[in-house]
Amino acid sequence: MPTQALLPTLLLSVLLLLLQVQGGHRTLNRMQKIEQFNEVKVCEKHTNIYMCRRPCEYHQDCQANNICCSTFCGNICMTL
Repeated sequence: MPTQALLPTLLLSVLLLLLQVQGGHRTLNRMQKIEQFNEVKVCEKHTNIYMCRRPCEYHQDCQANNICCSTFCGNICMTL
């Protein structure tokens, strides 16, 4: 192999290896979307003191059709 083709081939191999180690482009985008979804935001609905019995830290802590949102008493599970 000529010396002129060796350097670009080596550079391409290193770049491909780094991309594979990083998990690839699609995995990175998917992780960013999951992080945005997992953010606990302020509850949009009106809350009362009885809802404070259902604390949470993440959306996964809540039952189906519920989200984790922030209120005056901390993060709680609330129906959609």
